[in-house]
Amino acid sequence: MIYKIKVSLKDIRPQIWRRIQVHGNTTLYKLHRILQVVMGWEDYHLHEFKIDGESYGPPQDEFTDNFGFSGSINEKRVKLSEVIRAEKVRFLYTYDFGDDWRHELLVEKILLPEKGQKYPVCLKGKRACPPEDCGGVWGYQDLVEAREHPDDPECQELLEWAGEFDPEEFDLDEINSCLKKTK
Repeated sequence: MIYKIKVSLKDIRPQIWRRIQVHGNTTLYKLHRILQVVMGWEDYHLHEFKIDGESYGPPQDEFTDNFGFSGSINEKRVKLSEVIRAEKVRFLYTYDFGDDWRHELLVEKILLPEKGQKYPVCLKGKRACPPEDCGGVWGYQDLVEAREHPDDPECQELLEWAGEFDPEEFDLDEINSCLKKTK
């Protein structure tokens, strides 16, 4: 089965979102890798899924235990279809516990695979994901506002740090090209 999922970055307006399709036999680890690509993250930080009161994350070791993962279930051993069995189910994916990027995932539909279609695939989306390490929702808002005042010295510094960041940019073809390489 194919899961059609809307991924929305919480607490940011206007909304940053993606609509994706993935196989139900995708592990949560692979779903993490897919989310990194479609959202535009660089996979520099820890992450966690919260589904029906359970935590799923990277396999535990001394490093992850220091970050409070002692109760999480190994995401490499769990398939999406094992934890999500119905449409309209919502669950949470958090990336970077410092910046605390929370993503709501809504399973919109569970479908039969389309003949000739390769999965995973990103169907649609809006707006660029915030740059890594920009300081969470508040830092991102400061960055967006800085674009409105490029002559302000404080804003110039922030804009230099962010480089060519355009919050409205979204390149569906680039995302799908990168998805083809996702392992």
